[in-house]
Amino acid sequence: MALEGLNAPYLPVAAATTVSGVLCLAALVAPEHLFVQQVALAAAVSSALTVMEIQLPHRPVNTPGLVELCALLLLITRAVRRHPPRKAVVLAAGPALAAALLPLRIAERDHHLVDLITLIAVYAVPFMAVLGWCLRLWDTLREREREAVRQAQRLEHARELHDFVAHHVTAIVTWTKAARFAAAAGHSQSPEDLDRMLARIERAGSQAMGSMRAMVCDLRDPTAPAATRPTGGLGGLRDLTQEFSAAGPPATLTLDPRLTDRRLPPEITTAVHRVVQEALTNVRKHATRADRVEVRVEVRPGAPDRLEVSVTDDGRGRTPTTGDKADGCGYGLIGLAERVEALGGRLTTGPQGDGGWRVLAVLPLDPDSFAG
Repeated sequence: MALEGLNAPYLPVAAATTVSGVLCLAALVAPEHLFVQQVALAAAVSSALTVMEIQLPHRPVNTPGLVELCALLLLITRAVRRHPPRKAVVLAAGPALAAALLPLRIAERDHHLVDLITLIAVYAVPFMAVLGWCLRLWDTLREREREAVRQAQRLEHARELHDFVAHHVTAIVTWTKAARFAAAAGHSQSPEDLDRMLARIERAGSQAMGSMRAMVCDLRDPTAPAATRPTGGLGGLRDLTQEFSAAGPPATLTLDPRLTDRRLPPEITTAVHRVVQEALTNVRKHATRADRVEVRVEVRPGAPDRLEVSVTDDGRGRTPTTGDKADGCGYGLIGLAERVEALGGRLTTGPQGDGGWRVLAVLPLDPDSFAG
């Protein structure tokens, strides 16, 4: 573009040609809220420069500015593609006129110049307008396809709610009303009958939860990493284990003394807190007849650049993984794995040899923080 400007016999004209081309290119990549102003400015400057060069005794002999011409034609395409028809016609008129006048900057005045103007006005401008219209139709079809997919998903979720979740919730309400009605009528129920009724309510609630988790499995993007947020130092783990012990089996916390007085990166402390929190939640939900839970946070022996977090219980029954993934989801452990792997660590879960379950997270640690 600057080289084309140098074809002008006068330095001010060369500079003006470069500025005009830059304005046309800037309008082509301008954000949508500035597009109208940029198009009007570019078309006005380009047309004014052409009119001015027509009055000069000396003009370029070989090129009027092909980069500028291409930018003006592409502005027509963008205007037609992105704007309603009436507005697009108004927006495209300026660049179309400027593009048709552009060959008049050339010094030669023969039939070739007329042919070039005709080619631009009769063929190039309509072609770019048709191209913009085709791209507009393509955008519309793509949006309709996306909307059809979203509508199908909404219908599927509506059917899921109606056929499964609402059914199970209705069962819960029905059995609860029956129990209240029997109690209000003064009918005494045997422990066996009461236990059977409560078991039905529990089963319906579990089925409703399973259906809801299946919907979450469809709605959640498994490739998007979970958001992280600092939660403070490792001292908060003691409060977490004490809170757990108040309503469940006793939980003991073993915290490496080297970690208590060191300032760790907030993303590391957040990950440690979340691993312990989710593991204790799974113990409470799934580890039946657990008598003890042990939480250990320490620098890995023989590996000062690794922080090891483990939560172990001696419970029996459903394992956390089995419970979480009974319906194919289990986003608590998936979220933990995402968080740990995003930091360059790894998360493993599995049964203990003598029963129970263990959640183990290994996180990167800066060994220089323990020097001295």
